[in-house]
Amino acid sequence: MVKIRLRRMGAKKAPFYRVVVADSRYPRDGRFIEEIGYYNPCTEPAEIKINGESAKEWLAKGAQPTDTVKALLKKSGVID
Repeated sequence: MVKIRLRRMGAKKAPFYRVVVADSRYPRDGRFIEEIGYYNPCTEPAEIKINGESAKEWLAKGAQPTDTVKALLKKSGVID
């Protein structure tokens, strides 16, 4: 199953996430198919940048977003 999920980057106690499309069997920070954006919760307000076209394409192909990513997609206006 293909999922759209967060991949943790950044230093200890300073997380930075990349929004990636990955097979659900791959490890969280391991192999992925495509990177479609990023999310930085450390800035004020939190910075969200997602390529809407790619996200919609993957959702149409049947990729399942995690709960957190679904909230980010709603916030950035990709899905309603």
